[in-house]
Amino acid sequence: MRTQRKYQKELEQLEKDNKVLRQQLLLLKEGKPKKKVKKSLIDLYSEVLDELNGYDSTYSTQDHLPRVIVVGDQSAGKTSALEMIAQARIFPRGAGEMMTRAPVKVTLSEGPNHVAFFKDSTRIFDLTKETELADLRDEIERRMANSVRGGKSISSEVISLTVQGPGIKRMVLVDLPGVISTVTTEMSKDTRDAIKGLTKTYMANPNAIILCIQDGSVDAERSIITDLVSEMDPEGKRTIFVLTKVDVAEKNMTNPGRIKKILDGKLFPMKALGYFACVTGKGSKNDTIEEIQSYEEEFFRKSRLCKDGILTASQCTTQNLSLAVSECFWKMVKASVEEQAKAFKATYFDLETEWKNLFPRVRQLSRDELFEKARGEILDDLMKMTNFSPVHWENIIVDKFWFKINSYFFDRVYIPAAQTSTSGTFNTQVDISIKHWAEGSFSKKGVEVGWETLKEEFKDLLDKSNHVKGHDNIFDVLKKAVADEALKRHNWDPQSSEVLKIIQMNALEDRCIPDQISWYAAVTFLEKSLSEKLVESKFILLFYRN
Repeated sequence: MRTQRKYQKELEQLEKDNKVLRQQLLLLKEGKPKKKVKKSLIDLYSEVLDELNGYDSTYSTQDHLPRVIVVGDQSAGKTSALEMIAQARIFPRGAGEMMTRAPVKVTLSEGPNHVAFFKDSTRIFDLTKETELADLRDEIERRMANSVRGGKSISSEVISLTVQGPGIKRMVLVDLPGVISTVTTEMSKDTRDAIKGLTKTYMANPNAIILCIQDGSVDAERSIITDLVSEMDPEGKRTIFVLTKVDVAEKNMTNPGRIKKILDGKLFPMKALGYFACVTGKGSKNDTIEEIQSYEEEFFRKSRLCKDGILTASQCTTQNLSLAVSECFWKMVKASVEEQAKAFKATYFDLETEWKNLFPRVRQLSRDELFEKARGEILDDLMKMTNFSPVHWENIIVDKFWFKINSYFFDRVYIPAAQTSTSGTFNTQVDISIKHWAEGSFSKKGVEVGWETLKEEFKDLLDKSNHVKGHDNIFDVLKKAVADEALKRHNWDPQSSEVLKIIQMNALEDRCIPDQISWYAAVTFLEKSLSEKLVESKFILLFYRN
């Protein structure tokens, strides 16, 4: 034991030296210009927990992500143990009354300066200054008071706090209200059940590490928390047991074997991964962390518990406890991530199987293969357009083209010529107007009509193809999206309007009617168009009169 304590002392000194060196290194890095601010892994992890908690402030839908849950009977020293791990006395204190009234999520992170801040506030509290510490405690107390509403004694709203400092072990801890056995007149009647329910809800997370705090200065039979922990984690696979106030226990004990039974896991029905003993202070709320650590180290160096072999060196001090909790936390995080990855793969496999059953023809295709399949079918549909006869194209283009230009023809060409010319000059004036029109926008309008006609015919053919029996609805949507994107990206040859202009100008120069049928067809078309224009004009005139 003497040799073990010697090496333990040397290890603690090395830890202190390492802490100083890491602080200097972090300060050196902080002084260098940074291209991009990078958050630590633990900070990102904490933000995920905050985000999930924002969707469910009552914690009724558990996210199953690991965190350290600090539980214990009221005044058992759980908050003090958490402060020793955080290396700062950050929580408000009372004289025997319940102080923790809401879950406090404390994210411990390494940094060059010992500071604390809330996620929803820009203020940074310097934990090396007593005035700043007092302000932090007041702020925590104020937030707890604001979270308790409707006559309740506790709240499920989480207060998120981050503590940074050199040498601090990275982890996320949640300090819960202490479990009570009696409800006083100052509390609401459901306080005991509410605390018990809140504690069990947090411990029900299969990946939560339960830091079970037991007061060593009172009779073990008075403990309530050990039964709860045993109920939620009967195998002790995620529980770490901590016996606090062992200095008072040693002073008052009459049977050292009883403490040995507790720390060997043989007194309580609960099981645990590890058993630790610590001293969380001398009872004064004004003691600093450094003073408590010195007192704790001095106590264990002289303690009969260590000399008699009841405690081993690795079970003593909150420094060893912090190391063990941090190691357990990251092991749980790794295991949880692997478990979630397996669950994701299983879900992916189920969805893939469902896809295969519902859409057997495209189940094996990748994204690129699906695109190629859609493009191939679109090209097949395009080939079908070659089966349309020239008469079909002529009829639909003539109808659409005349619909686009008839107003311009009557308003700018035919009616002005009829009003201003004689019977001998009518044809000449019409020819001049049409030729001037052909030299301008007439050819562009023709290309526009041709493109619109092609698109409409193609989309109609595509719709008919998609409704053929045996097509998958999802693939039809993909096919339509590919066709729409292709049409959107198409650029018409800028020389097309110039080529069409030449054809139109040549047609205007050639006034020869090939046969009588063509002549009568042209006369009939003009007569029909004039009749429709007359009806339209009468309707417009009647509309304005009314």
